[in-house]
Amino acid sequence: MPSVMGLLEEREAAARVRAEELRVEMERIAAALADAEAVLERRVIARTELAENPGWWGRRDAGA
Repeated sequence: MPSVMGLLEEREAAARVRAEELRVEMERIAAALADAEAVLERRVIARTELAENPGWWGRRDAGA
């Protein structure tokens, strides 16, 4: 029969592994969020610039 101390050490080790897995996942999600926020920022800038210069798109096509 395993000792109480042995059982607690096993559970602690399992908790450490799970915590590390979650840290890795959190870093991956944080990187994905940063990428998505950068895309969003570029889209907002593009929309804002187009709204400030509504004739730009037509002039660009006509000059091509």
